[in-house]
Amino acid sequence: MSDHGHRHHGHGPAGHAGHSHGVSADADRRWLGIALALITVFMAAEVTVGILADSLALISDAAHMLTDAAAIVLALIAMRLAARPARGGFTYGLKRAEILSAQANGLTLLLLSAWLAYEAVRRLIAPPAVAGGAMLITALAGIAVNMLATWCISRANRTSLNVEGAYQHILNDLFAFVGTAVAALVVVLTGFERADPLATLVVVALMVKAGYGLLRDSGRIFLEAAPSDVDPDALGDRLVARSDVVEVHDLHVWQITSGQAALSAHVLVEPGGDCHAVRRDLEDVLRHDYGITHTTLQVDHIAEQVLQVALHGERGAADDSAHCEAPHGPVHREEPHHH
Repeated sequence: MSDHGHRHHGHGPAGHAGHSHGVSADADRRWLGIALALITVFMAAEVTVGILADSLALISDAAHMLTDAAAIVLALIAMRLAARPARGGFTYGLKRAEILSAQANGLTLLLLSAWLAYEAVRRLIAPPAVAGGAMLITALAGIAVNMLATWCISRANRTSLNVEGAYQHILNDLFAFVGTAVAALVVVLTGFERADPLATLVVVALMVKAGYGLLRDSGRIFLEAAPSDVDPDALGDRLVARSDVVEVHDLHVWQITSGQAALSAHVLVEPGGDCHAVRRDLEDVLRHDYGITHTTLQVDHIAEQVLQVALHGERGAADDSAHCEAPHGPVHREEPHHH
């Protein structure tokens, strides 16, 4: 019990750092809240005008704004959940709530784009009459509202995949409104009403791109893939090249949530090596060169007969089964010429 108390006490500085991040999270929440209010008010007006002017591009923009609002609400809920301390069965806390939110954002973008693409094609075949003037005024107002909302969210912490999800939604919307304004101008000047569904298809393409990106990035985190900027094989080779290290296996690198990587590995050290010094050395390399601070390294001395196998480059099953029933992933061994 005393050990547990001591370890908890040791978390003091980290807890303090967490608190300072909490302040920035509050600021994030405020900026996201302002963007949400802007979008919700404008969306209600836009749906009304879209129905009266019979403009699919406006209705598609409004539908897109609805997903913007949902994205921000999800982001706010996820932030609140992620800030909760780890307890009970949730040993990482609820940090992955932000990734669930990013995944939900990506999915809504793709589903909505499918529906809008269908509607747009239908209107290309049989274009209804569109009130271009009302469409143009609303689209221009939409550009202004979205620029303001984009600016608000850019003030929040975009390294979070969750906030990035909300940001992508709104940035997409900005481009969509520019497209709608151009289409409205075409309708007003030439009476070419197919410009309205054509603008909708441009919006759809943007939505698919953003939705796919969010699903891909959040999917990587759910599948426990290594961070995209870390090559686990190169990392293993780097660790085994450090002094006294003979072998590294069961090496896992994953992300708890965006920007929070974790690593675990089993490290075998030369019979005369200092296990604690090796562990500190490897932790330093991981912290300074890879920015990975959440590490769990199991460091053991290698048995003499295993060392012989490792030196002669033979792959024997005996060395792995000595400690581990089924080794995970590749085994990184020191090259014989290091000796």
